[in-house]
Amino acid sequence: MLPDFLSAEGERRCRRLLAGATARYRARPAAAAVLVPLCLVRGTPALLYTLRSSRLAGKHKGEVSFLCLPSFPGGKCDPTDRDVVHTALRETLEEVGLLVSEQHVWGILQPVSDQPALLPQQKFTVVPVLASVGPLDPQSLRPNREEVDEVFALPLAHLLQAQNRGYTHFCQRDHSQYTLPVFLHGPHRIWGLTAIITEFTLHLLAPGIYQPCLAGVRLPRS
Repeated sequence: MLPDFLSAEGERRCRRLLAGATARYRARPAAAAVLVPLCLVRGTPALLYTLRSSRLAGKHKGEVSFLCLPSFPGGKCDPTDRDVVHTALRETLEEVGLLVSEQHVWGILQPVSDQPALLPQQKFTVVPVLASVGPLDPQSLRPNREEVDEVFALPLAHLLQAQNRGYTHFCQRDHSQYTLPVFLHGPHRIWGLTAIITEFTLHLLAPGIYQPCLAGVRLPRS
């Protein structure tokens, strides 16, 4: 039986584990920030994703990936943003029309960088901000159609099932290798940086259930 991911006890645990990273990374400069929205869809805990608009320029438009732009709500940090949390909340409101209060932010997950082998000229750091947005019907949201084609949710139970997970192995020119997660069998394939952030989130929420494929994924110390 799966734990109650959105319980008050679960929230306190996650906030405690993320407190150190939040203090370290909140005010640090970053290229971009995303909101990782924990929500309840018809009573089922889920993560909210966006499908980037096919009208956006870029090699990976129309894919659920953060190789160019985020597929969790979010985007580039603006000089007027107070910090990365402000960036994530502002971009979420602009992209999908979802207003999230700062008090619902649980903390900051481990920042991630794009893979230089895949995008050698545009390496940047993305800061994931975890927040609980409560009960939500993705179909009720009104996304900015210039940026987002679709908003959809995947239940945590679906993401945690082994048959819905896979791995992609890469070999770089210097013969070094690395493995990245991919999440399958939903309305869209979750891959790239979005899959890495999803893996961080699942390991935080369900450490005894989810086994990450990334060697560097460890729970933060409280």
